[in-house]
Formats: sequence, C-alpha cells, structure tokens
Amino acid sequence: MVKSSAKYECDILQEGVRPLILLEVKWMSQYRVGIIGCGSIFPMHARSISRQANAHLAAVCDINPERARARADEYNCSFYVDYREMIAQANLDVVHICTPHYLHAPMAIFAAEHGVHVLTEKPMAISNEEAYAMIKAAEENNVVLSVIFQNRFNPGSQLVKKVMESGELGRVLASKLSVTWQRTKEYYTGSDWKGTWDQEGGGVVINQAIHTFDLARWFIGSEIESVDATISTRVLGDVIEVEDCAEGIIRFENGVITCFQALNYYGCSIPVELELHCEHGTARIIGDTGIVKFNDGREMRAVPNPKELIAYDSAKSYWGVSHIKQITDFYHALEQGIEPAVTARDAVKTQELVSAIYESGKKRQKAASNVEVCY
Repeated sequence: MVKSSAKYECDILQEGVRPLILLEVKWMSQYRVGIIGCGSIFPMHARSISRQANAHLAAVCDINPERARARADEYNCSFYVDYREMIAQANLDVVHICTPHYLHAPMAIFAAEHGVHVLTEKPMAISNEEAYAMIKAAEENNVVLSVIFQNRFNPGSQLVKKVMESGELGRVLASKLSVTWQRTKEYYTGSDWKGTWDQEGGGVVINQAIHTFDLARWFIGSEIESVDATISTRVLGDVIEVEDCAEGIIRFENGVITCFQALNYYGCSIPVELELHCEHGTARIIGDTGIVKFNDGREMRAVPNPKELIAYDSAKSYWGVSHIKQITDFYHALEQGIEPAVTARDAVKTQELVSAIYESGKKRQKAASNVEVCY
C-alpha cells in the first residue's frame, strides 16, 4: 500500500467552498480501484475516484476492447476485457460495477470472494435472491458492499431527512411520489439488454423510478408491510417486454400509505416529485430541491449548489451532482473502518420494494415486501 501523511482536505468542490469531508489522519492508504463497465455512467465514477486522496484508478474493464483502451488511456491505467482477469491480476482493493443490471450480482460475488470491496450502481440486482447472495458473499469474506443511491446526498434530500429525523414535522400522515420521464424507442433499440426482464430486470420501476422509491423509504423510516400495484406496457410495447408505466400504493408498518405513479413515455423528462404530508407541515422534493413548509408559516429550502458541479461529460441532469459525495463517503468509510452511509442491508430493502411492486403487478394482488432470509 502507498502511504501518505498530513491533513486531508477533500478538494472535490471549487476553491472557497467548504469541503465535503475533512479528515485528520496520520497515514492514509491508497486503495487500488477498478471499474467494470466503461459506458455512460463510467465518468461519474472515474472522475469521482480521481478526486479521492486515498484512492486511484488502477484498471478498467469493458467487453468492448476499444472502449476499454480509450478509458485506460484517458486515466493512465491498465485495461481488461474480462472482469475476472482484472480482479485476479490487477491487485485491486475496490471494484466499481457500472454494467447492465443482470451482471451486478455475479460480478459483486466474484469480487467479494477474492477479497475486493464493492460499490455497485443501482439496482443492487434484478431479484431479491441475487441481492441476498451478494450480502452473504460480502459478509463471509469480510468486504464492504454498497449500492449507489446518490440522490440521498443531494442538498434537498439531506434537508428533508434531517427535518424528518428531528421530529419537527411530527408524524407522517401520507405521502406520494411521481416520476414522469421520457425514454424513446431508440433508448431501447440501441441496447441489447434494456427492456428485458432477464437482463434489465424490469422497466421504469427498477431503472428510472428506483431512486425516488428509495428516497421515500429512507425518509419514512419504516419497514414496508405490503404493496398493491399495477404495471403495464402502454406505449413502448413494440420494442420492450417490460413495463413503461406503474402505479399503486405502498403500505408501511407505521401506517403511512404512499401513492405512486411512474412512467417513461412522456414528451420529456420532468423533475421527480415526492411529498410527505405530516402533522405539522409538508416536506417536498422537486427534482434536486428540498422544500419544508411548517403549518406555522416557517419555510426551509435547500437547492443544488452550482459550485459543486464537476465535469462528468455524459452526465444527465437528473442524475444530480452527488455521485462524488457518495463515493467520497464510501472511501472515507473504508479508511476509518466504519459502515458507509448506504449499506447493503439497507439497500436490499429498496430491492425488496421493487420486487414487491413487480410481484403485485404481475399477479394483480397485494404483495409483501419483507421475507425471512438467511444471508
């Protein structure tokens, strides 16, 4: 391991802006990192890794050798076309998984079995069983497994979470969420895995709306009792086999009912909306903005800080600016020997929610979210 000393001040924000993390460390490890998958989400991870004082990108992998070579040249690292060879040969400490959904589980399990920490893009997997197997492999091999839910780190989300935890708004009475996005036919025909049950794992629920479902669950802070949902393919049925529309309710154990609607055939992608109706006011997420209004007239608001923006090349605006925040938290956790903000055992609950929506929608009956599992 390469060692360095001194005070580490995270420089991921522009000069003059308060850093995200300030650590006092005597020795700092340099984690050797590999990224599997050099597609559109790659820059979000590679640029974020390059801003970490305790990590560096040592290798990249993609089944397209030209794409892998181009990314390796860009980041001055090794490249591979087989992730198993990269993990076996590159002496990695951490791997980031940025591949099609159906590959998350086998890649994470292989990495864990070789003693490599894992940070995977969402969704965690395409089934509960795969997600449970990932947790089992990570815990048996004493490695950290985390899942990207970067929207938890947005300023608006942080504000709403803080206020909900403070109890100032009182009990949640009800909530609702809406995801109204656009995915064109070309979005699906340009890929051999999107729009399929066996590789994407679903459609608008598992791919587009999953972040908003995760936020709702995170804010409400209760286990899920049941889901009553419908799913349908209303517009894109000639190119996909999965749902392009979903609606229903999520019933939490604390009595909260969340109404939801998600679709991806609108004329454009508009900001997501999530609202919590509480005893003493409301908390809302509109896109990246958080708004809290109290019944006594007080209002709190958190908006994205333009100084937090870094160049991600292919980033879509609704991905937000928080990949770097979650990735920084992940490496801070590794360095300090603590759990990351998003643990695998927390992330799997969002996986269970997605699975329950699909089970309910396919069977046209209520579905339970929680089951007894031995990891």
